[in-house]
Amino acid sequence: MRIALCQINPIIGNLEYNKSKIIDGYKHGIDADADIVIFPELSLVGYPPQDLVEKKEFRDAVTKTANELAAITGNTALLFGAITEDDDLIGTDIHNSAILCFDEKIQFVQHKTLIPNYDVFDEMRYFDPSKEVDIFEFKGEKLGISICEDIWNDADYWYKRRYTRDPVKELLEKGATILLNISASPYAYGKRCARHEMLSLLTKKDNIPLAYVCCVGAQTDLIFDGASMCFDSDGKLIQLGKTYEEDFILFDTSKSKNEIKNCEKSFEEEVLSSLIYGVKDYCDKLGFKKLLIGLSGGMDSALVTYIAVKAIGAENVHVMLMPSKYSSDGSITDSEKLIFNLGISHTNISIQSSVDESMNSLSSSLNDDVKGITEENLQARIRGLYLMAFSNNNNYLLLTTGNKSEVATGYCTLYGDMCGGLAVLADVYKTDIYRIANYINREDEIIPQEIIDKPPSAELRFDQTDQDTLPPYELLDNILRMYLEENKEIEEISAVIGDKKIVSKVLRMVDLSEFKRKQSAPALRVSPKAFGYGRRYPIVQGWRK
Repeated sequence: MRIALCQINPIIGNLEYNKSKIIDGYKHGIDADADIVIFPELSLVGYPPQDLVEKKEFRDAVTKTANELAAITGNTALLFGAITEDDDLIGTDIHNSAILCFDEKIQFVQHKTLIPNYDVFDEMRYFDPSKEVDIFEFKGEKLGISICEDIWNDADYWYKRRYTRDPVKELLEKGATILLNISASPYAYGKRCARHEMLSLLTKKDNIPLAYVCCVGAQTDLIFDGASMCFDSDGKLIQLGKTYEEDFILFDTSKSKNEIKNCEKSFEEEVLSSLIYGVKDYCDKLGFKKLLIGLSGGMDSALVTYIAVKAIGAENVHVMLMPSKYSSDGSITDSEKLIFNLGISHTNISIQSSVDESMNSLSSSLNDDVKGITEENLQARIRGLYLMAFSNNNNYLLLTTGNKSEVATGYCTLYGDMCGGLAVLADVYKTDIYRIANYINREDEIIPQEIIDKPPSAELRFDQTDQDTLPPYELLDNILRMYLEENKEIEEISAVIGDKKIVSKVLRMVDLSEFKRKQSAPALRVSPKAFGYGRRYPIVQGWRK
């Protein structure tokens, strides 16, 4: 069978746009003499549609558009993802479905069986699971159609499974000869290799070919990397879609190809590509043409600026230098060197007069008792004020520059350096930021070495360094990984770290900073456990006082 995989980038809720993408891909498949053309999970509505599915007008429009797509089909089949409804009056009556069309009508619908409700997934809020799965006979083959999570429950791969049912096993027991999985699987580093390993085991064990099509694109914080996969019946990955861009793949199950061994690049290359794509797609879908960054002369803002340039071009990126009396000479000279290397525009405006005037005004009302932290936060907030004014006046999207280590511990100022519409590095630890910077500089020095070498500092008082407040980043990031991504607690982490006092301090900082994170910009997700929708933690709690 000749299967065309259309790896598209839908826009959530834009049915006409998504419909046109599906029609274009279907026509491409016909021209390529495909038997069936397949599209990702919820490709007609975009993933995740969230509360849009609760609107009856939206659901009716989806049904109408799905029927319009069916009406254009001939003897080449079309398989795409959409929402459907039933009327059994149990649960939501809404399904996440795969719709198979040919000969001008919908011929078969398979609902998603396994409804994920963990990390960034909240599908149980919206969708009812399928009561049964079935195969569909088409052109001499028995199609086993599944949707994303349905294929992630193989008993031979997982030590511990999330679900009692295995939809793929049920399809095989019913005689499926080809597996088709339509997916919207958010990217995190390492996940593509895990997917490759799991699907290879499944297809080899059951001696069956598989076409896995995944969407591509950034939907606010979630990044979908594409990388659709085709496996032969020996479990070999023989075709791999492009990453971070749309693609069209023709998979002929009767032809053999060389096995693809590697499906994921280095951490630095993957994460950098993911972040660049996340910024680019966010701007494209929301119509932002210009980006603004507060450039401090430090590592984080330098990396965000580089990412912005790669995402939308140097001519569309502007940075603001906002020194105070505490700023080192290097904060300006190092920034100017980066500005030259990247070829971007900039503004240099001192905040000191605004800080002095604000401090004078406050001192009387605070009885001259203006504490040091007050002055530090005031500087950050004045910088935020300047940046937001420039953003508002010139229609720039302001990017925040805080990294995951800072966001975790609250080493950031609400309404100050946290101002902005998108948090680019909030899922990248500080130590990993240096790894990425060195990768960028692997051939030529783009990020000045002075920025990489200098001790990290907020420069909100004289001779300040981050390590005045935080443990060394190598130690801090190790603690944070165990706490945030492995759900370990004080005793377990202390057994590894060897210093219970430091561990207790870090975990307390993380817990107390939850209120800040609830007010922060959406963070591009590149790890298995990011702040935001994937980590829901109470602000008011008494677990650790």
